[in-house]
Amino acid sequence: MTTMTEARVTTQVYRAFIKATPQAIWDAITNPDWTAKYGYGGRGEFDLRPGGAYRAKAPDAMRAMGAPEVMVDGEIMEADPPRKLVQTWRPLWDPGLVAEGHKRLTWEITDAGEGVTALTVIHELEGAPKTAAMVAGTTDAAGGGGGWSWVLSDMKTLLETGKSMAA
Repeated sequence: MTTMTEARVTTQVYRAFIKATPQAIWDAITNPDWTAKYGYGGRGEFDLRPGGAYRAKAPDAMRAMGAPEVMVDGEIMEADPPRKLVQTWRPLWDPGLVAEGHKRLTWEITDAGEGVTALTVIHELEGAPKTAAMVAGTTDAAGGGGGWSWVLSDMKTLLETGKSMAA
């Protein structure tokens, strides 16, 4: 007997319109001093060249709860500041998430006019159902919280008001 499982490509797309310049959004994505201020407070470290490393370090509060020093790792595939960043992305705090491997993550930044910039995040999650549920904010099983919607909402709030949602 042969059993076939339908293979699905799972791609999640998130878009936020932010009252900020494309450069301000690029900096919020790639500068560790900015990444530590929103979302889950991890310091993102980027070597912005093809093949360069990406690491998101856990904040002290998460480390105190047992999180690893590096929460997410990956590799830079393309960097076109301040318009586009393509990288791989793999969460490291749960063995099930690690086992799903690195997945492609694309950040697209476009000027929407009148001081507004559109930020689109495209996360390709084929073969990664646990990661897909976590970044969609649909499960708390792996400690993912609100996923990309939370991160982008907090980034928008920070850039527009100077304060994160948790402040």
